[in-house]
Amino acid sequence: MLTASVTVDPAFVVGPVRPRTFGSFVEHLGRCVYTGIHDPGHPTADADGFRGDVIELARELGVTTVRYPGGNFVSGYRWEDGVGPVEQRPRRLDLAWHSTEPNWVGVDEFVRWCRKAGVEPMMAVNLGTRGVQDALDLLEYCNGTADTHFANLRRANGSDEPHGIRMWCLGNEMDGPWQIGHKTAEEYGRLAAETARAMRMVDPGLELVACGSSSSEMPTFGDWERVVLAESYEHVDYVSAHVYYYEEDGDLASFLASAVNMDHFIESVVATADAVRAAGKHDKRIAISFDEWNVWYQKRAESKVPEGDDWPVAPVLLEDRYNVADAVVVGNLLISLLRHTDRVHAASLAQLVNVIAPIMTEPGGRSWRQTTFHPFALTARHAKGEVLRLALSAPEYDTAKYGRVPALDAVVTHDAASGDVVVFAVNRSTGDDLELRTALRGLGQLRLVEAVSLSNPDHTWSATADDAASVLPRPNETATVSGEQLTAVLPPVSWSMLRLARA
Repeated sequence: MLTASVTVDPAFVVGPVRPRTFGSFVEHLGRCVYTGIHDPGHPTADADGFRGDVIELARELGVTTVRYPGGNFVSGYRWEDGVGPVEQRPRRLDLAWHSTEPNWVGVDEFVRWCRKAGVEPMMAVNLGTRGVQDALDLLEYCNGTADTHFANLRRANGSDEPHGIRMWCLGNEMDGPWQIGHKTAEEYGRLAAETARAMRMVDPGLELVACGSSSSEMPTFGDWERVVLAESYEHVDYVSAHVYYYEEDGDLASFLASAVNMDHFIESVVATADAVRAAGKHDKRIAISFDEWNVWYQKRAESKVPEGDDWPVAPVLLEDRYNVADAVVVGNLLISLLRHTDRVHAASLAQLVNVIAPIMTEPGGRSWRQTTFHPFALTARHAKGEVLRLALSAPEYDTAKYGRVPALDAVVTHDAASGDVVVFAVNRSTGDDLELRTALRGLGQLRLVEAVSLSNPDHTWSATADDAASVLPRPNETATVSGEQLTAVLPPVSWSMLRLARA
């Protein structure tokens, strides 16, 4: 058996647990919107056509914010197509995903869905085929309170009260050659700055996100952030980070260490942003909105977009079926995001329903939780208070992609008001149990409330509509607390949560 140790003390704090870390993403892509959140013929559908079963699952998942409407989709989107009487809305070609967009759901419907699901909307503007004026028009439509054209149009469309959207993404993945309206860093940086400056003339209190790199593997990574922030630093609050580099390609050991890459991504963006801050003699610090992240098997058949004369509505796209190892990696990526909570102030799991998602649906039929649902839901539910800085000592193992990495990764949260302490941990070993010994210094007398582990001898097990419950987080009976020491044995290829409260 492997042995690893973690030491924590409430005097050493990384930063607060930020609710927006547990955001998600809804794009007009595949079946995320149509037959995902919106399915008027479904038995649970409400008057707006939204599936009640999906709303309940989104609440259970603990999603706090949802980014909309893209994604690659937004770079060719005409937002006005999606407002007003549904029967009068135009059908458009969506070039991003070679599909037809019927515009049955638009801004007003999405905001109503957010209110029903209890989440904060996060809006993206089109800086691919459009620009400053379109962003201002959409902002006025969503948030306007005066007697003006677009605010009155929203009222005429049934939304008397402003939508009050606070967080806005200035385009999407503009560093990517696949993006409609792709730009150089200089071009995009100027456009982002001009758009942000104009939006702040309307509302200085908006929170604005400049596009960072769509992957740390991009050849422009690092220099893109430097150039964009040099242009826009004083006008934005966040720089985005996106990553889908993670999939098991026959190298399970490297896949389980995916959070090493996310750590590097975050720390590199922070270093670049701080270098721009120093060079520009700025006072504020730029935070990261990691507003697209997930495991994604991009070479599978379901990720192949339609082509030729085939322009379907809501085709099956990117519908990955996640297994136990995928869930362990998703849990570990959340550990990485929490570990960097001092600079990662928001994040969005991409996406919410059907498209590389923790929630799956059948059109008009059943819905179910994928394996990745569980570590996200439990972390969102129980990570409270502050993230503690920890000292970790663990045996290492070899990986082809990242060299030698620790077999254990972990993060600890502490709610000073209640005294609750939660340890989230992964055992990356593919074959060995790992005994975790956690020294809880200065936290008082604690008792074990709950200990669960998600694992399975077959790490390739996946949930289906017929069987989504055979493999769930199960009680870990090895966990014990004695004095200031918490001990538990973590199975190989596992994610675990250990919750403690004041004795």
